[in-house]
Amino acid sequence: MIRQMMHAKLHRGRVTDARLDYVGSITIDEALLERAGILENERVQVLNITTGARIETYAIKGARNSGTLCLNGAAARLFQPGDEIIVIAYGLFSPEELRSFQPTVLLLDAENHIVATLSGEQAGPYLGAN
Repeated sequence: MIRQMMHAKLHRGRVTDARLDYVGSITIDEALLERAGILENERVQVLNITTGARIETYAIKGARNSGTLCLNGAAARLFQPGDEIIVIAYGLFSPEELRSFQPTVLLLDAENHIVATLSGEQAGPYLGAN
């Protein structure tokens, strides 16, 4: 059986911008994408801790080390600058892959700087947190 599992999480970031005029997606600082292991155009779920809104979209690269977390298109009506969010990426894994699988959780501060990188057992308390 193939299982869909979280492979990366940006935990408690802050929305930096919301652009209704853009076609869609979430723009994420390129350095955050790389550290989390999220690819450009990868499907992500975005959870708004502030309002409870949840969407699925795809990630696009923002300027490196900018701290950008910008919701684009229709999502700009559900997410506003300053909202606290979680971004989750999922992957499909075989039972063999899951034996050694370690998700990556990046804990972010209010400026979207990484304050901790967790994986495996370290990430346990944060894997289900929203």
